[in-house]
Amino acid sequence: MQSIDTFDHKILAALQRDATRSMDDLSEEIGLSRNACWRRIRALETAGIIKGRVALVDAAKVGLGLTVFMQIRTNAHAPDWLRKFSTATKALPEIQGVYRMSGDLDYLIRARVADMAGYDRLYQMLIARVELSDVSASFVMEEIKETTALPL
Repeated sequence: MQSIDTFDHKILAALQRDATRSMDDLSEEIGLSRNACWRRIRALETAGIIKGRVALVDAAKVGLGLTVFMQIRTNAHAPDWLRKFSTATKALPEIQGVYRMSGDLDYLIRARVADMAGYDRLYQMLIARVELSDVSASFVMEEIKETTALPL
């Protein structure tokens, strides 16, 4: 892992708040020259610390108002099954995150859909692509906090 210093932390925190700021504004906030700030950002990108810059879209305003967490249990743990599961979940754009879990649960999926009918379509597409032992779902009733910013 690349060692990051106080300036890098400041740059990362500022970019997590707003990656659209001009280099002049960013360098002024950080306390570095424009060129030094730009070089550090490029180095952070090259090292893979900055993985990308994106626009955060309000899901409800684009018709994807329902967040669902799908709890997956499987009896299959062979590498071929895992490849098939990985391929299936990556191919479904509604699925935003897939996590292999410790404990009783094998996998946790986080997805965004329009409504219950959208969830049912997602469920049907997933089980058609890969064999699962048990799928249960929990639906978000209220989003209290959601952030993409890491606590630097």
